[in-house]
Amino acid sequence: MSACVRGVIFVVDDNIDTDQIIPAEYLTLVPSKPDEYEKLGSYAMAGLPDRYGKFIPPEETKTPYPIIVAGENFGCGSSREHAPIALGASGVKAVVAQSYARIFFRNCAATGELYPWESTERLCDRFKTGQEVTIDFERNQIINHTLDEVYNLKPLGEVKPVIDAGGIFAYARQTGMIPR
Repeated sequence: MSACVRGVIFVVDDNIDTDQIIPAEYLTLVPSKPDEYEKLGSYAMAGLPDRYGKFIPPEETKTPYPIIVAGENFGCGSSREHAPIALGASGVKAVVAQSYARIFFRNCAATGELYPWESTERLCDRFKTGQEVTIDFERNQIINHTLDEVYNLKPLGEVKPVIDAGGIFAYARQTGMIPR
């Protein structure tokens, strides 16, 4: 993974649950099948209330938002791994949230789909959908170019090399924990 992710953001607030991230009706899609993985991504954030706007534009299968900024308890709800997989399949590279449901955070690492950054302050009230930002992995910062402001993020720590490798099994193979 490069040392940064740059792009426009999609902003949500607190308690975005896994049913909002990927509604249950799409859980029959099998992410290990490439065409179904792509289709799963096209339904990412389909359960959100209309007030947030469209995450995936009509007639598109990918999001224009590589970064999501959220409030507290992002990814709460069920333990479905489909939630971070759907976001990754849609084109999301990272989520910056005030806090996460622990199972969602773990599933981000296990699947290797996206980087779950934690903010040190509440950014979802300050940032707006469509603003241009950069997440600097080396400095643990998010730079909002639209506002010309820089905010600190909590270090990713031990999950970063797992996500860099592409998930827990790829990491285990890469480090010799399991045979290739």
